[in-house]
Amino acid sequence: MHLVKLGGSVITDKTKVTTLRPAHLRRLAAEIARAGQETIVVHGAGSFGHIKAAKHRLQEGYLEDAQLAAVSEVQRDVRQLNLAVVDALRGAGLKPISLPPSAIASLDDGALRQVDVDIFRRYADLGFTPVTFGDVVLDSRRRFGICSGDLLMLALATALRPESAIFVADVDGVYTADPKRIKTAKLLRDLSPGNLERVDASAKMTDVTGGLAGKLQRMIELARYVPRCILVNGLKKGRLLAALRHEPVVGTRVTP
Repeated sequence: MHLVKLGGSVITDKTKVTTLRPAHLRRLAAEIARAGQETIVVHGAGSFGHIKAAKHRLQEGYLEDAQLAAVSEVQRDVRQLNLAVVDALRGAGLKPISLPPSAIASLDDGALRQVDVDIFRRYADLGFTPVTFGDVVLDSRRRFGICSGDLLMLALATALRPESAIFVADVDGVYTADPKRIKTAKLLRDLSPGNLERVDASAKMTDVTGGLAGKLQRMIELARYVPRCILVNGLKKGRLLAALRHEPVVGTRVTP
């Protein structure tokens, strides 16, 4: 079994509200199908979630009644994106099953308290491709909060122990700095706690799930539960397919 995280920066345009990148999404779905392996797909919310969630401070939990309409709107938007992902996977010949986090997961003060992992296993055993995503869910202390795709990846890896976890981003891997802004940024072929300090994770971004530093920490933690954890560029044709087939590919290997 493989876990694949389709980053919101790859399948959506994060600078424009609820804007899909359909060509990239269709190609990535086709690469997953061509690999012919049991896969669970997790996708980020991208511009379907982060922009409005940040505007209304949903990551902080309940602050005022005015947020409730935004919770409903963001949930609707991320389901619209999820439907597009499901349709792309169906178009590639797979049998995807959508598992919305708001129905199967909950938080406790921002931390993932519980998620029904068994349902993923049962659908996968039947030959389906389970699909889940970043979402707004109930929180026992904050009333509601953001359950990110990275939190779900960690929970699934911990419980299911897949042979690999593949993170699909819009860059070639983890760099020492933002390669889109700093030309001298160096690609790290390997990332571990020993060289994490080489990464400048201070770049500002529209992200309500802890930013780059939080993502890297979760990836390092996740790497404890899988033999192979790698980040590849989903904007480059064939790289996800190569990673799924365990072929040599440009990217960053993450180790605990």
